[in-house]
Amino acid sequence: MQGPAQTLWNAAYSGIATHDTLELTLQGAGLLISGTGWASDIEHQARRLARSRGVRSVAVIDHWVNYAERFVRNGETVWPDEFWVTDEYALEIAERSFPGRTVLQVPNRYVETQLREIARVDKTGAPELLYVLEPVRNDWGRGTPGEFQALDYFVSRLPSLGLPSTAVICLRPHPSDVPGKYSDWIARHPHLNLRLDDSVGIAQAMGRASWVAGCESFALVLALRAGRKVYCTLPPWAPDCRLPHRGIIYVAKTDQ
Repeated sequence: MQGPAQTLWNAAYSGIATHDTLELTLQGAGLLISGTGWASDIEHQARRLARSRGVRSVAVIDHWVNYAERFVRNGETVWPDEFWVTDEYALEIAERSFPGRTVLQVPNRYVETQLREIARVDKTGAPELLYVLEPVRNDWGRGTPGEFQALDYFVSRLPSLGLPSTAVICLRPHPSDVPGKYSDWIARHPHLNLRLDDSVGIAQAMGRASWVAGCESFALVLALRAGRKVYCTLPPWAPDCRLPHRGIIYVAKTDQ
């Protein structure tokens, strides 16, 4: 593992060393279980190595978008022997995306743990809206990163959402965001009750929030499961939200 995943692993299992794929040989392994992040190559390299070593490979898909693309790097497609997903929506998408392949639905222990943590957090103080930020990696032909377009659109529609004037908007950066990425944006909106969320985990941040907003983040699904009111902030000129879950309020459609 690398990046945020390695940081989380070291915090939880400080006594167990990690290895990157330059050191990985799979010597003696009977099974590889890998994630399917699309912003790095480490899991793709591991699946390629498993195929070359004759090691059975399982890939866990914990989201609902870009299924086929998750297994392609530089024109090379490497599928596992088996796909694992964690809810009925993902099962339907995976069976459609990988016809004839083995797809299993397994429990999502991460979500179960987070829901228990959220339930233990008391909501105190001013009402809060948690805005979960994520790199959109598309400017939709407008020259501004999509995540900032979504933020601007959300702010423009705030008066129509009926939130109390005392509500605090807590911006929670993505783990891959560089520090200070949103500082200028916050400075340009002094009329809003904004702050950067500094909670240790998403459960603590969500525990204080009555509302959760964002584009297509996994956190929106977690918020639905936690009983929060959830807004998708993709502007009307962006592609439709690809999260298939019922209960999400699409800000772009609230004035139609």
